[in-house]
Amino acid sequence: MKNILNKISAFAVAIALTASLTSCEATKNTNNKQKGAVIGTTTGALIGAIIGNNVGSGKNSKLGAVIGGVVGGGAGILIGKKMDNQAKQIETEIPGAEVERVDNGIVVTFDENSGVYFDTNKDDINAKSQETLNKLSSVFAEFPDTNILVVGHTDSSGRDSYNMTLSEKRAKSVTNYLIAKGLQRGRFTTQWFGETQPKYDNTTAEGRAKNRRVNVAILPNEKMVEEAKEEVGQ
Repeated sequence: MKNILNKISAFAVAIALTASLTSCEATKNTNNKQKGAVIGTTTGALIGAIIGNNVGSGKNSKLGAVIGGVVGGGAGILIGKKMDNQAKQIETEIPGAEVERVDNGIVVTFDENSGVYFDTNKDDINAKSQETLNKLSSVFAEFPDTNILVVGHTDSSGRDSYNMTLSEKRAKSVTNYLIAKGLQRGRFTTQWFGETQPKYDNTTAEGRAKNRRVNVAILPNEKMVEEAKEEVGQ
């Protein structure tokens, strides 16, 4: 009987949390991409949101390992609620950023039109980008039970090897800036792909501008996952 009551309680919590999802753009994406109560263990949707093309490529196995599996059931819904709150906070603080709720995570995409960008052939954080990253670091400090993945990309202009190095420098610049704001280094993983993972058409000026991007993915850490599972008896 106790087990039955526990299951009923967990189900009630799940229903209540599902009904309380907010209406911000990021949580609208949740309805299409997260489905916390029934989703499987694949991380393909989240990887796709971060890198764009070639999701199934073997060289992305490291990225998949960093992201980990998707937590489903009642625990997934509890985690989803916390991540929804964080996504909404990011949208409020940084209205120009593209914020997506995918699986158990959040993907924030910055390009030349949305807050964090780099001058041509530069990897230092300019004054405008500092303003945005300062706001982002404050949100990260408010939600400490998360890990942060920073991924750098470039457009297809220039040599492949140069672009790979440039994307590495830019991604590391973002990571190091956020750590310098007081966030724990252990929360961060940094990766880079150069021009190899475009999300937009590199034959157009608009597409190239959007491909010169840095993704920041926010993921539940082990503490958040274990606490959610314990709360629902999962």
